[in-house]
Amino acid sequence: MNITNIVIDRFTSDHESTISLLSLDGQFVCFGLEDEHRTKKVYGETRIPAGVYDVRVRTWGGFHERYSKLFDWHQGMLEICKVPDFTDILIHIGNTEENTAGCLLVGMGCYSAAGNMSLQASAVAYELFYKKVINAALTGRLRIHIINNDAAV
Repeated sequence: MNITNIVIDRFTSDHESTISLLSLDGQFVCFGLEDEHRTKKVYGETRIPAGVYDVRVRTWGGFHERYSKLFDWHQGMLEICKVPDFTDILIHIGNTEENTAGCLLVGMGCYSAAGNMSLQASAVAYELFYKKVINAALTGRLRIHIINNDAAV
């Protein structure tokens, strides 16, 4: 059984946001944006701890309902599972840290200046990324490996 691996390589962060390179089986796909690093978790304001996690398809909740109406190819939200002290971590569309509450956002471009980090073309990146990984997620063969290569650690 082949496992599809997502790698999130965090390369810069500030007091509000973290920007990463997102690759799939070694090939760059898009950028990621999360909340900031914190030693102690604050609900909705802390990035996912570095590590390896399974990703599953979640077919309930508000995001699933909205995305099912927006996208005819949507089969469920991608949820990062079994993260210590975290729940409901999704991969979804958004441009700034204000659009995430501990989730991972994706975008085709990024602006990585401290104090003003953001993503661009998030919906385009989401569709591209989603279509590449959904089959692996549906069959339980999708993992995400989060690596800290930013100064916040």
